[in-house]
Amino acid sequence: MDFSELESKMNKTISVLKENLSEIRAGRANPAILNKITVEYYGTPTPINQVAGISVPEARLIVIQPWDASILKDIEKAILASDIGINPNNDGRIIRLVFPELTEERRKELVKDIKKMAEESKVSVRAIRRDGIDKAKIMQKNSEITEDDLRTAEETIQKLTDKKIEEIDKIIEDKEKEILTV
Repeated sequence: MDFSELESKMNKTISVLKENLSEIRAGRANPAILNKITVEYYGTPTPINQVAGISVPEARLIVIQPWDASILKDIEKAILASDIGINPNNDGRIIRLVFPELTEERRKELVKDIKKMAEESKVSVRAIRRDGIDKAKIMQKNSEITEDDLRTAEETIQKLTDKKIEEIDKIIEDKEKEILTV
């Protein structure tokens, strides 16, 4: 039985979790929060990072410098319309996003959110495990593999699942530290 497909699906789940976590504001300026924001550029929705230079000169500041000054207002509108919760400061050449300090209450709220995301990822990984074991049972029922092969497959799938759950826990632990100790 080929386990690479299961591992690939589990890795996709983890990469989605990492992507979602990168968009969570932890008091520090992280350009990843702009990833999902698009700007109308010559009639085409375009990601901000494709129409402007994005830099982080300080821990709580993102500077957006459009390559075409005419879209400055459009970038500002897109940021305001997004749900990142930061008001852009436009000086006519660049846009500054200043991140406020997180309150203790907000930090705890964010930790709850990331734990919920982690649990959803774990559920997804376990569902992939269940599908893999079901597939192995069907193969055994159809006499494609022996009972011993089925037991070995179940053990291998379980070990893979445990490894991925551990990886999710480590990612969440690191993100939690980042949020609580800024």
